[in-house]
Amino acid sequence: MSMKLVILGLLMEGDSHPYELRHKMKERAMLHYIKMQEGSLYYAIDTLNKEGYIEALEIVKESGRPDRTVYRITEEGRQLFHRLLLEQFESRAPVFHPMYAALVFAFHGDAQQIHAIIMQKIEEQRRIAALLHDIYEEHIPTVPRSVLHMMKGRWEHAVTELRWLERLAADAAAGRMYEFGKPLEE
Repeated sequence: MSMKLVILGLLMEGDSHPYELRHKMKERAMLHYIKMQEGSLYYAIDTLNKEGYIEALEIVKESGRPDRTVYRITEEGRQLFHRLLLEQFESRAPVFHPMYAALVFAFHGDAQQIHAIIMQKIEEQRRIAALLHDIYEEHIPTVPRSVLHMMKGRWEHAVTELRWLERLAADAAAGRMYEFGKPLEE
């Protein structure tokens, strides 16, 4: 659903060919914020076109380049966009972190090896948090507040993930993964 919503939303802004849509997605760093497969763009466009939600407006021919089909959203597509938009706002999905299953049994593992892995994740998470901060700052003058809320929210989640990993690393380094009955320090 996310890919269809993105395509229809971008076409609400103006007619485009798939390459332009992909460029806008990258320019706006959407892959950092929205769970979607970039490769599914063309498949989703074909599906939306076959179902009558978008239509080919023209084919642009440039020498030395493949033909590019420019699409526009239809009235049915606008209605679908509004349905998908509201469904996305209403959707609820639990968050399952990939490490949760391992944490259940971490006290049986080698604390040093676990610590080393968590430290690698911390470095990666620091880069992600910094990138998301930079993306947010860069887009302040160019996107509506609704987009800024999404960008800042994703950045804040990244910072929270970083703090969580740092807390895990401290416990692993101190050999405290096996302790029972003590609350986590703030």
